Amino acid sequence: MSYANADALVDTQWVADHLDDPNVRIVDGSWHLPPTGRDGLAEYQAAHIPGAVHFDIDTVSDKSSPLPHMMPTPGDFATAVGTMGIGNQHKVVVYDSAGLLSGPRVWWMFRVFGHDDVALMQGGFRKWQAEGRPVTSDATDHPPADFQASFREGMVKSLEDVRQSLLSGDEHVVDARAANRFAGSEPEFRQGVEAGHIPGSANLPYGGIVDAETGTYRDAETLSATFAAAGIDERPVITTCGSGVSACILGLGMHLLGNENWSVYDGSWTEWGSTADTPKAKGQA
Repeated sequence: MSYANADALVDTQWVADHLDDPNVRIVDGSWHLPPTGRDGLAEYQAAHIPGAVHFDIDTVSDKSSPLPHMMPTPGDFATAVGTMGIGNQHKVVVYDSAGLLSGPRVWWMFRVFGHDDVALMQGGFRKWQAEGRPVTSDATDHPPADFQASFREGMVKSLEDVRQSLLSGDEHVVDARAANRFAGSEPEFRQGVEAGHIPGSANLPYGGIVDAETGTYRDAETLSATFAAAGIDERPVITTCGSGVSACILGLGMHLLGNENWSVYDGSWTEWGSTADTPKAKGQA
């Protein structure tokens, strides 16, 4: 069994072969959870793939929202990526320094704004470095490009959308967080966010579809079986997590299998768990 959308992934050799391709833009989408103390921009400035630009999900975001890295407006997204030198004519290849964590969020954002020619480099920067491939600390200076964003509203869900899905039962909410966070047995690290999960949601920790050691997606058969075990069927799926990052790992996994019937709850548990009138559950689903 092979991936239905295998072109959503590229390997390090493909990137190495296209470093000087003017039609390709390489994007370092590294981001780290606050408790790690790691700084994606500082790490990029120290070393990155030659020609890569840095995409910070906290910078390319809705600054008016108190929630972390919420989706920007189409105009703000277009301005940000155009300034990076990314236009609609470019193939975008995203990687991150964790192997496979925040890259799928950047991949999803490009697709939300109408750009389908985007792929994830499996294994991330750590694989690139382990293979002894070239790195640089030099700034990347692509000329500004024209990017026209077209917002696909159905790919992004709000808190009210999730409320309605709980009432109707028409959509399946799937949480990508670790089992202990889903169960509420571990406190949330963000202040004011209760522990627990959205009632009726299923738990599919993203580690079930990703090989953490290699930073790659598991094979298509494993993905299919893991999604089926989580109850993912013909119903539309809303993915959620802590703040809308690892939810995109599940989304890209479904895309690999040809399932496009999914969306991301952008505010995720940070919003739901800090909102006074939302129902909250604990324990396993």
